[in-house]
Amino acid sequence: MPGQADLLTNIGLCVSAAAVLAILAHRLRQPPLLAYLIAGVLIGPEIGFGFISEKESIRTVAEIGLILLLFIIGLEMDLKKLLAAGKPVLVAGLLQFPLCVAIGLACFLPFEFRGSGVGLLYLAVCLALSSTMIVVKLLYDKFELDTLPGRITLGVLVFQDVWAILFLAIQPNLLHPELGALLASLFKGILLVAVSLLVSKTLLPRIFQSVAKVPELVLIGSLAWCFIVSAVADAADLSPAMGALIAGISISTFPYNIDVVAKVISIRDFFVTLFFVALGMRIPMPTVDVIRFAAIAAAFLVLSRFVVVFPLLRALRLGHRASLLPSINLAQMSEFSMVIAAIGLGDGHIEERMVSALIFVFALTSVTSTYMIEYSHQLQALFGGWLRRVGFRDLDDLSGAPADSEQHKDVVLLGFFVEASALVHEYELEANDGPHPVLDRLLVIDFNPEVHAELRRRNIACVYGDISHMETLRHADIEEAALIVSTVPDTVLKGTDNLELLRKSRRLCPRAKVIVTAGRTASALDLYEAGADYVFMPRLQSSAQMAAILVKGLERGFDDLREGQVAHLRQRKEVLQ
Repeated sequence: MPGQADLLTNIGLCVSAAAVLAILAHRLRQPPLLAYLIAGVLIGPEIGFGFISEKESIRTVAEIGLILLLFIIGLEMDLKKLLAAGKPVLVAGLLQFPLCVAIGLACFLPFEFRGSGVGLLYLAVCLALSSTMIVVKLLYDKFELDTLPGRITLGVLVFQDVWAILFLAIQPNLLHPELGALLASLFKGILLVAVSLLVSKTLLPRIFQSVAKVPELVLIGSLAWCFIVSAVADAADLSPAMGALIAGISISTFPYNIDVVAKVISIRDFFVTLFFVALGMRIPMPTVDVIRFAAIAAAFLVLSRFVVVFPLLRALRLGHRASLLPSINLAQMSEFSMVIAAIGLGDGHIEERMVSALIFVFALTSVTSTYMIEYSHQLQALFGGWLRRVGFRDLDDLSGAPADSEQHKDVVLLGFFVEASALVHEYELEANDGPHPVLDRLLVIDFNPEVHAELRRRNIACVYGDISHMETLRHADIEEAALIVSTVPDTVLKGTDNLELLRKSRRLCPRAKVIVTAGRTASALDLYEAGADYVFMPRLQSSAQMAAILVKGLERGFDDLREGQVAHLRQRKEVLQ
């Protein structure tokens, strides 16, 4: 009983300290994982106040958090999307990790790594991975997940997870790096993946279908599958964490996946909190050498993303913007790196000194990356200007002046996002023989290279440029435009807003009619006061149609409406699908 009481008390201290510091971190716009690590430092026996002296009990519970964390990561991996990713995602995803590891091995080779002899490899691998939790949260808040740089960033993160799985497969045999042992570990990992996928395709669907009407059984069944695969991985001398990851991936395509994720996340968050608090407890008192080394490693990590990711994307002719933004987004160390380091420490592969340095790297890059992503567009503009000055030409430099086919277009579309894509396709559907009269007069100004390629394929004139800059509009030669349209909402626009676009258009094209976009009534009235000829409000334009759909659905059911819309969507071939 005393042992149980101590465990409950220790868990209570961990959760309480983590909660207080997480609230403070939220106010300071810092990731909660950083707060959990600091909580562990403060209440642990190494540096802090020593409120918890027995770490083993917490560590055992925290290992469950590690299992659940990787299970959720596996559940949220969409292998179909990964296989269907575009060329930029495939190239950057396949090459970023091995190139960053290779550069890390070369750069840190002069440093001394005492212990098992694989410390250098652990360092290079950990510095090559970026944080999915931090990046997705910040890009979601900025409405940038569905932009081209956002999709490339997410694609690279998914590929990093795959690379991490491969490393987990060989990790148990790193102390005995004979080719046979490593190949045996890799073979076991591949065999575990194959058997798990086979069971998930044959047996598991029948089991889940039989209990689908009882959500609690779906949850318990999913967790049971997670721990069964983890136990099999452990018995095969593989990492149990790898087994959890494979278990999640194998059922990620199930129709019950979303419900399982929603229920497991709350359980996972509790155990993950304990995992990172327990990790913080193990941080020894840092020396000047450890802090200096962590600062060097953090600077290397940020620089390595620009050295590797930017050239890869620029070689694919994506331009400075779409090449720099993913480099900025990926400039932090992953929570997955902390998992790999914790496993390495437990297996005796690396020293606590190395884990301590990596935790400081995680903390430094988490803080700096939060602000780098927040101000990514300002940083991109700054770096882009430097690149131009040293001779790296951007897409608008390479294209030169607008071609004859792009001149004298008197309908100008500022920016091209989902609303513009739907608008252009409506005109294409209306066209009978030859281009629609409006499309024949249309000029699109946007900085998405994929949009440009598709528009040119459809014989629609376009100019590469950032509409937030007045020089871009002047360079596009639109002074004689009859109509200027912005369909991009303020939440998506970067470096400008519809009011600023309205004012620039009025200054540059005084005779043009100007249509801009607003999401709120007050914003629309402000735009009308500023001289807009018309304000496009997507929610109002669609609300009348939606109201009619609801009435029809209530009267006749939604089956016919659903089938009609599915058929209509399958026929649409928009620029942005």
